[in-house]
Amino acid sequence: MDENDGRAERFEENRTHLRAVAYRMLGSLSEADDAVQEAWLRFSRSDASGIQNLGGWLTTVVARVCLDMLRSRNSRREEPLSAQGSASIVSHEGGIDPEQEALLADSVGLALLVVLETLAPPERLAFVLHDMFAMPFDEIAPIVGRSATAARQLASRARRRVQGAGTAPNADLTREREVVEAFLAAARAGDLDGLLAVLDPDVVRRVDAAAVAPGASRELRGAQAVAKGALAGSRAARSAPVALALVNGGVGLVVAPRARLSTVVIFEIRHGKIVGMDVLTDPASLRHLHIAVLED
Repeated sequence: MDENDGRAERFEENRTHLRAVAYRMLGSLSEADDAVQEAWLRFSRSDASGIQNLGGWLTTVVARVCLDMLRSRNSRREEPLSAQGSASIVSHEGGIDPEQEALLADSVGLALLVVLETLAPPERLAFVLHDMFAMPFDEIAPIVGRSATAARQLASRARRRVQGAGTAPNADLTREREVVEAFLAAARAGDLDGLLAVLDPDVVRRVDAAAVAPGASRELRGAQAVAKGALAGSRAARSAPVALALVNGGVGLVVAPRARLSTVVIFEIRHGKIVGMDVLTDPASLRHLHIAVLED
């Protein structure tokens, strides 16, 4: 085995870990693979003789690459992906290995990935490396160009955002969650009776202007109409990446193809029934929502 073969073998031993770090940093499987490939190129051109902890060295390289990619993304002022068929509850965005990416997002937590997208790049890096991969702050600090104390503060701010600190408490959050979970399960199963069971007879579903064609109605009224609309949307996109999240202090749904937020559904629930639904897809509206992970 020559030096290049040995180097490649050592890198492959770390690939799964590096890909996991990069995916949580970037929320995109294709971008994560790009970051890992860049790490390999840098490793292949480096003098490996002085690297004592290869796993740590490669993790640092991938983290720096991801940080640069996040900053570049922010400088281009990327907008969330536009919804497709977003007047329904779910939408589907094509991409590279969508099924694999959906499974990966599910394993990480789609709502978590959505919240991570709202963080500043240094906050995201500090949170991911420390809270998800247990990297010490003194190793994170040089990556973000801060002191260890400042890196700790970055992670702390990110943690508060992820956990929804400062969100107004909801005394009936558990019941809200049960209702929204029942709604989502019934929509996915094509269960009309199940939907009607959680919808108030006079329920109103509203969608923003970005979700419908010009001149089309933005409102549905009545349990039958809303239920049939949900079923139609679910049949069109059964594999859509959708998850429960804490939205402005209440239980809502987030739709995020490739972990990029495209649609949010906000529910108004009274006495165990859904009386109102707002489907938001406009990027300007989505940016002003307070989204956090819903704790189990």
